[in-house]
Amino acid sequence: MKWPVLSLIVFVLLGCTNNTVEHVKQPDSVVRYQDDSKDPTRFSNLYPGKKTYPKTCTENCYRPSKLVACKTPAENCRFIGQQTPPDLNTGFAIRWLGHASFYIENPDGTSLLFDPVSEQFDWPVNWAFRLSEGFNRRPGAWPTKSEITNTDAVLYSHIHYDHFNKDDIAQVGSKAEYFVPLGFAEHFPQDGYRINEMTWFSSKSLGDLNIHFVPAHHFSSRIWVPYLYEDNNAALWGGWVIEHRGQRLFFAGDTGYSKHFSDIQQRYGDMDVCLMPIASYFHEQNGDWYRYVHTTPEDSLLAAKELNCKVMIPWGYGNASWKMGDHSTHSALLRLLNMHQEMKSEIPLHILNEGEAVVL
Repeated sequence: MKWPVLSLIVFVLLGCTNNTVEHVKQPDSVVRYQDDSKDPTRFSNLYPGKKTYPKTCTENCYRPSKLVACKTPAENCRFIGQQTPPDLNTGFAIRWLGHASFYIENPDGTSLLFDPVSEQFDWPVNWAFRLSEGFNRRPGAWPTKSEITNTDAVLYSHIHYDHFNKDDIAQVGSKAEYFVPLGFAEHFPQDGYRINEMTWFSSKSLGDLNIHFVPAHHFSSRIWVPYLYEDNNAALWGGWVIEHRGQRLFFAGDTGYSKHFSDIQQRYGDMDVCLMPIASYFHEQNGDWYRYVHTTPEDSLLAAKELNCKVMIPWGYGNASWKMGDHSTHSALLRLLNMHQEMKSEIPLHILNEGEAVVL
């Protein structure tokens, strides 16, 4: 066998080119490690420990709303209210794909994907969880093939299966640039991807955009067998601030309520658009833990106030999501609408159904 033929066979068998990984940090970037871990590389939240919450809904949290039409109580719902989006003149076009996934078209002509997960969890976890009630979803409102292949950058908040799916990396391909938390790149297949691993409060430019990686109050893990975890907190987690000529879009990622929201505002200033999670905060047996790492609707409203958001777009509810720790797929939206009124929140809401878009 001639060497060129053998080389081609080896190339095909071993795959394509190696990934390019850049570790992005600045002198004032921040990272925190667990104090009590035997492994010094396990990450920690900025503000660990027991939490107190300024506001908690305790009764009539899920009252029906004339703004939400449901086929069954609190499920199979759509938002039907009339809305006039605030005229912020930011130039950000925001499309909610379902759960935590967003497609963003920016004023400079670039496009971004946040936490793209088109269908289910990665194999083999998806197969295993088919036996568990609530761990399958309807497909999200996936962008067109042209939009996917021409995406300029993909940003991931953390490595949990409902936010990071390797099948979707293959769809996007290596043309896009990837922005991920520290310790994340090892989860990518070796296929020529350009990956920026970032610490909290680090920044990198993309065209006319400044991309800032910011803290969240959460955790990270991947599992091979249900309830058998590996890589606990070996990769960082966080959110993103996208800045274009002084106007800012904030994506919180999965997070509980903590002082990090105030830190972000102090570091970067007021946020124009805030994409905030409002679901997966409730579990009958583990309620305290779920809320520790996932904001309730009222927590998100308080965080939006601390960020001085000019408009808040919620996510995490919906018909293209999983029933992950919440009463149902839509009760979080009902709770948000009720608490927005009860708290007399001055933060404008703009509610999207999956696949809908708004230009702000």
